[in-house]
Amino acid sequence: MGSRSRGGRSSSGLLLLSLHLLLGLHSSLRCFVSAAGGGGSGEPYVGVTIGTAVTNLLSPSDLAAFLRAQRITRVRLYDADPRLLSALASSGARAIVGVPNDELLALGSSPATASAWVSRRVLPFAGANSSSPGLISAIAVGDEVPTALPSALPVLLPAIQSLAAALAAANLSSIPVSTPLPFSIVLDPFPPSQAYFNQSLAKSFILPLLSHLANTSAPLMLNLYPYYSLMQSSGVVPVDNAMFKPLPPSLEMVDPNTLLHYTNVFDAMLDAVYVALKNLNVSAPVPVLVTETGWPSYGDRKEEPYASRDNANTYNSNLIKHVVTDKPGTPMRPGAQASVYIYELFNEDLRPGPVSEANWGLFHGNGTPVYLLHASGADGFLGNATTDRTFCIASDDADEKAVQAAMDWACGPGRSDCTAIQPGEGCYQPNDVRSHASFAFDTYYQSQGKAGGSCYFQGAGMVTTTDPSEYSHFLAC
Repeated sequence: MGSRSRGGRSSSGLLLLSLHLLLGLHSSLRCFVSAAGGGGSGEPYVGVTIGTAVTNLLSPSDLAAFLRAQRITRVRLYDADPRLLSALASSGARAIVGVPNDELLALGSSPATASAWVSRRVLPFAGANSSSPGLISAIAVGDEVPTALPSALPVLLPAIQSLAAALAAANLSSIPVSTPLPFSIVLDPFPPSQAYFNQSLAKSFILPLLSHLANTSAPLMLNLYPYYSLMQSSGVVPVDNAMFKPLPPSLEMVDPNTLLHYTNVFDAMLDAVYVALKNLNVSAPVPVLVTETGWPSYGDRKEEPYASRDNANTYNSNLIKHVVTDKPGTPMRPGAQASVYIYELFNEDLRPGPVSEANWGLFHGNGTPVYLLHASGADGFLGNATTDRTFCIASDDADEKAVQAAMDWACGPGRSDCTAIQPGEGCYQPNDVRSHASFAFDTYYQSQGKAGGSCYFQGAGMVTTTDPSEYSHFLAC
């Protein structure tokens, strides 16, 4: 999977000073500028990344069914696992496939190796004879290489170029090839109008990369994390500003050079990227694709105080609304909304590092939600992940005797109608305790109007956003 460290941890020495200047300006400085073009073609969308460092990860077929149930149609993978791609072909999703960092040397040193990689990893799923020609939407070569594996930087662009050439030779030049970069390559990002790319990378790597991206109509891929900007700000950035919450004008960030107001950190980071691009005098427009952004739901209470379920829910729910429903673009580029991928679909409980590293997911590995996103009306994305679409099932962690006792209560004193799980009835199969209990639990939960505590069952029940009738991993009734 390559390096998966969260981007944007490093910052320039002027960050805090700049933030003080931004937040100290009065709202009377508000003004408007004309719209700027660019930002990519088509409607903006929200996708999710899928990491695999998960205990008891869903099988590829169950994962494909889960994506269909959640109406997720855009995913980013960190490798090009043919088993998963085969399953995704039936899910209706489009996938960015990844090249792990440890494969860069081979691909960047040998065009023949790159050609073989395309033949083996891409052609079966995107070639003329493929049953799913639209499955692969892009190739992400490496991940945050300038910070995660700087020794591989000399072979990164050659690897991108060789893969792009191999795709063109296979008549697949419509699949763009790029590399996800950390936001830390942008220096002095606040205020956005003074941002510029790290000079040690600008001429040797970023300019040649941008030239290639422009020539091949590929996006600049970036991982943007307002969470880390908040963590690094020592309280200067209001937490509400990092999570898209409305602020009074006096607390909005204001760029003293452009007098533009910023209601959220995410847009300020994007505008910093646009300014850095402009300062390199890049003539052809290169759209920006946010390949990672998100918020952890749990962390060390002392070291990571902002990592909480409520904050993660707020950030990701507001992000979805911002990108898919509101589509405002940024203050510098109104109307030009960048698409994003939320990091990540599942909590990767096997990831090392700080406590938060294992807690970025929207769901646990078994498909149950970490929290309930409020994303209704977002063009169907995560259409099940709202408080209007929740269900109650037997917890995977609960003892079977406890599940049986809870089911007996639900079908007895709880007055759930359990007729359908009796022998010979339509929901009797599969005939096991957890499947029957899931039916009984959900019947009771729905009858109680999904009231708080109505799915507890002394710890034997858990809320899910996936309809048990749509997802074969649970009750198939």
